[in-house]
Amino acid sequence: MLNIDSLENGIVIDHIDAGKGMQIYQLLELDKLDCSVAVIRNARSSRDGRKDIIKIENRIDIDLDSLGFIDPTITVNIIENGQIVEKKHLSLPEKIVNVAKCKNPRCITSVEQELDQVFHLADRKKGIYRCAYCEQEYSK
Repeated sequence: MLNIDSLENGIVIDHIDAGKGMQIYQLLELDKLDCSVAVIRNARSSRDGRKDIIKIENRIDIDLDSLGFIDPTITVNIIENGQIVEKKHLSLPEKIVNVAKCKNPRCITSVEQELDQVFHLADRKKGIYRCAYCEQEYSK
């Protein structure tokens, strides 16, 4: 049986869709942290069947909008003194910046590469976003 110690202080990103844990690890650049980070893949879950979990042994700033875009079912738990002091349930954000890239070759972001890639939520039920510059549809 796998045993990962509980955290005294830190963050637990829970209920990640199975297989998306490493994508989140890279997005948050957790490899650059100077603390312990555990990525648990395909853990059993009574709610989801299988899930990924990330445990970070430190309090860091996390872009909740990026996480909500990747997987709106994620739960972020803040741990202090071994107890959950805050639990954040995510949803699809209204706006994302530099998380997705516009696929329209004629979009200004293709030419002006220093521009931020900005998308606004167009359809919450279908998870459809539109580029702020050219209105190109981006669906997850």
